[in-house]
Amino acid sequence: MPDESCAAFAPGRVNLIGEHTDYNQGLALPFAIDEGITVLARAHARPGGRMVAVALDLDERDEFELADPSPVAGWRAFVRGAAAELGRAGYPLVAGSLQISGDLPRGAGLSSSAALEVALCVALIELGGGERRWSRGNVDRMQIARLCSRVENDWAGARTGLLDQIASIFGEARHALCIDFRTLQIEQVPLELAGWRLFVLDSGERHTNASSGYNERRQECASACEMLGVRSLAEASPDAVRGLPEPLRARASHVLGENVRVRSAVAALRSGDWPAVGSLINASHASLRDLFAISTDAVERTVERMLTAGAAGARLVGGGFGGNVLGLFAPGVAAPAGAREVRPGAGAHLLAQSPA
Repeated sequence: MPDESCAAFAPGRVNLIGEHTDYNQGLALPFAIDEGITVLARAHARPGGRMVAVALDLDERDEFELADPSPVAGWRAFVRGAAAELGRAGYPLVAGSLQISGDLPRGAGLSSSAALEVALCVALIELGGGERRWSRGNVDRMQIARLCSRVENDWAGARTGLLDQIASIFGEARHALCIDFRTLQIEQVPLELAGWRLFVLDSGERHTNASSGYNERRQECASACEMLGVRSLAEASPDAVRGLPEPLRARASHVLGENVRVRSAVAALRSGDWPAVGSLINASHASLRDLFAISTDAVERTVERMLTAGAAGARLVGGGFGGNVLGLFAPGVAAPAGAREVRPGAGAHLLAQSPA
């Protein structure tokens, strides 16, 4: 009998505005992009509970027991973590092989790790053939977002929030997602560009959330909450934040200001006021640079290249400490050499045909 197979795609994301607000239970405005990760999963007819995973772009492989995937480092941690967390959540798993490929650069601030987690989960769920199937639309997608976040936190060692996973799972073409992380309410916001274009430009500096200052910033935000006596910075008042010692005051001030900028950006999108969106993008970058201190010289040079070319707004995207810079360009204005246009695309889904 031939092997059963399925192919799953999960996109990366660009966060239009609202950085480092997710784990502070604030607001963010990301959108899924066309680029992402594809996982081709095949069930083996032979007995045994071993899974073989191959990262085609890296020419590397991994093999492990589905019943007991031991912790490892690198991309293998995401594969084993996805299998382990799905098993704990009661999803049936089928031994076989996984082929991983994609067109999303790693460490560029476009959420390649979340795209990998989500694509793995979609493929493994569908291959498992249980009552809950992605193709039937009866999977709790927010549960999968939380599950993927546990993979990132517990298996890969990066204490990220839910922004990347939600964007990858819930994204819709021609829309951004306004996410309220206190309630996990998602509002689809039309992203009608009307000739305006969004580009990303690589700073040339790679980052990984687990080894960069990302976890340190998250801890600083937690310390600010403890001093303020609140559960999250979304509950803090500006007056109370002004009384914090540095650098906690600066970190909390960024979060409060960023939440306001997200609300303003949603209003600007709904009215088609793209120059206002550009100004908010610039303000976000200034706050990330000056208050949250996650920019670098390479990122600043890249922001300047975008602005010099005529961008209405430019800012770092992702966890910081490297990666890509987002630029917003008016109709007829050319982006700098090397920039890649990004468009809002669909969220995670099964592919109609398995990739070759």
